[in-house]
Amino acid sequence: MFSFGWIFVTLVALGLSLLASARVKRAFAKYQQVGVRSGMTGAQAAAAVARAGGALDVTIERHQGFLSDHYDPTSRTLRLSPAVYDGRSVSSIAVAAHEAGHAIQHVESYAWLGMRSTLVPAVQIGSGLWGVVFMVGAMLTFAGAGLGKPVMALGIGLFGLLVLFQLVTLPVEFDASRRAKAVLASTGIVSTTEEAQGVETVLGAAALTYVAAAAGSLLQLAYLILQFTGMNRSD
Repeated sequence: MFSFGWIFVTLVALGLSLLASARVKRAFAKYQQVGVRSGMTGAQAAAAVARAGGALDVTIERHQGFLSDHYDPTSRTLRLSPAVYDGRSVSSIAVAAHEAGHAIQHVESYAWLGMRSTLVPAVQIGSGLWGVVFMVGAMLTFAGAGLGKPVMALGIGLFGLLVLFQLVTLPVEFDASRRAKAVLASTGIVSTTEEAQGVETVLGAAALTYVAAAAGSLLQLAYLILQFTGMNRSD
């Protein structure tokens, strides 16, 4: 597993994620300097977007950490980082509205969100175990044990669950941004062309982080599968 090929694909995956992360940070920093005419804070915008979408029982909390914003469907809580919760910038409004988009998905029983939530327990287990399981399988295989390859396949399957989770996340994130932009425009929270372009830029950059993560993980999964099938052909 820890061959040159694996190190290479892992570095490529890491590079994609770092580039996407750098882009979203630049976009957020740029439009954090651009205020919105409505004068609303991120927390106020999140509340307005959620209310407009029918998510009336959502709690909005301040949450520590830079861009740590997320929606917790188990408690119906929007947790916004200080810069987003208190900010009155295009960036703050964009991120807050996006998270409110998830709350709207929840109240409307959006299928992809439900699927992602269903996968969470399995992903939490798989993320911590897949590497160990795969390595144990590889050692058993090299030792000539018959269970080696099935155990390796199990490890790959656990990693595949992580990849599936990331792929399911893509439509969830794109749809949340679509909902957010529509409500921001229809309610007048975002009222100028510059503000609308800023929201598009910030949310577009954020979406690329999920695309980069999924692409990197797919590359790693493909490598694992090719290595595994190559071992089978060599028998």
